[in-house]
Amino acid sequence: MTTQIRSKASLEGVASAGRALTLLSAFRRGDDAVTLAELTARTGLVKTTIMRLAISLEEHGYLIRLPDGSYRLGAELFRLGSVYQQSFRVEAHVMPALERLVAETSESASFYVRSGEHRLCLYRVDSPHRLRLHVRQGDMLPMDNSAIAQVLRIFGAVPLLPEASTTRVPLYTGGERDPHVAGMATPVFGPGETFAGALCLTGPVTRLTRDAADKASPSLLSVAADLTRSLGGTFPGPGGGAA
Repeated sequence: MTTQIRSKASLEGVASAGRALTLLSAFRRGDDAVTLAELTARTGLVKTTIMRLAISLEEHGYLIRLPDGSYRLGAELFRLGSVYQQSFRVEAHVMPALERLVAETSESASFYVRSGEHRLCLYRVDSPHRLRLHVRQGDMLPMDNSAIAQVLRIFGAVPLLPEASTTRVPLYTGGERDPHVAGMATPVFGPGETFAGALCLTGPVTRLTRDAADKASPSLLSVAADLTRSLGGTFPGPGGGAA
């Protein structure tokens, strides 16, 4: 009798997990928020089941319920996506690119992705200069108006923002987050023209001036294009937002 009860509970658990995965898989490229009615239509699950599953998924960071009752994907899926990317050794492509940038420009080079309302420094190689910005891999910074955040915001939006086709990169800003820090950034793409992240250079505003940034731009764009190709993507030409 006990074995039968355990078997039934196990089967119910598997079925519940399957329904939760069905719910997550209902979200499509281009979705911002999806209504309960639309999720019902896409999954075939009844509303009460979706709402019950959504509570557990919210608790674990997989879903976010908005004030109007619609849902969007949560940051935990982004974290898992980053783990997935790393499992394919993205680092093996990114780190040599950062090392090349530092060798060519003598400024710190980093690779950022967006995590909700923050930008996450996934990889970094420091400048050989003693005066430099001290950011470490894994640091989370705000989605401010810095060049890095702008690239993440413009090119990482789904659906793609209209200004992505007209924004000339690399973008440069000085003193946006810290009055002593300047940065320049450009997008990197993966398979199917998917946005992979922001490749950037940072340094003190006294050294990474606008003129210095203009001189470093060819190197940054060249490395970004090579990194994009190594990740299986296509880097846009001058008419597609790159300069």
